[in-house]
Amino acid sequence: MTDRPFSLEGTTPDPADQTPAIVVAAFEGWNDAGAAASQALAMIADAWDATVVHELDPQDFHDFQVNRPVMETDEDGTRVLTWPTTTISVARTPVAGRTVILVQGIEPSFRWLDYCEEILEVAQGWNAGSIVVVGALLADVPHTRPIPCQVTSEDPRVQALLGAEGSDYEGPSGIVGVLAHLAQERDLHAMSLWAAVPHYVAQPPSPKATLALLNALEELVGEPLPMGDLVEEAQAWQSGVDDLAQQDPEVAEYVRQLEEAKDTAELPEASGEAIAREFERYLRRRDRGPGPSPRG
Repeated sequence: MTDRPFSLEGTTPDPADQTPAIVVAAFEGWNDAGAAASQALAMIADAWDATVVHELDPQDFHDFQVNRPVMETDEDGTRVLTWPTTTISVARTPVAGRTVILVQGIEPSFRWLDYCEEILEVAQGWNAGSIVVVGALLADVPHTRPIPCQVTSEDPRVQALLGAEGSDYEGPSGIVGVLAHLAQERDLHAMSLWAAVPHYVAQPPSPKATLALLNALEELVGEPLPMGDLVEEAQAWQSGVDDLAQQDPEVAEYVRQLEEAKDTAELPEASGEAIAREFERYLRRRDRGPGPSPRG
């Protein structure tokens, strides 16, 4: 593993804070259909004024012919070259004051073990006790229905505490799965949160999927998360896809078939348990306030 020292620029952990921090991580690329997961973390980082405490050296982990640096002009007219790095930032939740560690980056090209090791070393330096790795995948789901989200964990403690399902997936893994697995080996409470994005509208942005992920994260974090204008954006996105689908009879028929399959398979979504869960979320947001929006 890398022996390069870790530098926590700008701020350091508070030794008096004994409450375990929660890590929330998302990565652009293979694990991020519709950019739903990376957008969710970006909204949280912006709304909660997260402070960057560590950056991973992109030369250690990225093939720049795969993830190229980007040349841009900033607000002052200065030309800036941005490299595909991974940042680790820290924020405090506005209600409970809990430390949240946000990991944002692009799935690395190589040295995955060193990459995850560096992230977890920094996170545990901030007293991390649990980690949620967030992803989005393409699936045969209709855009007209709620975006399905699923929490899975290999950790029996998390399964018992949250009722999370154990994953029975076997096959190639992305960095989301690798990081969660290695975090559990370090005795962190590790879980994965996935949103299913309709495969026929996979191009970003996917505000409806981002909204679904934030709603699910809200339950895991335990207090309101910033939603900004996502509700309106999700409605506009769905209306736009409706219009496009109606222009092609074959696509419209395909969507209808997906709707029928979804409604048949998920009739329990109208159960008393689902209604009670939504009511609890409403009460939590009413009692604690809507929280800050990304616009301040």
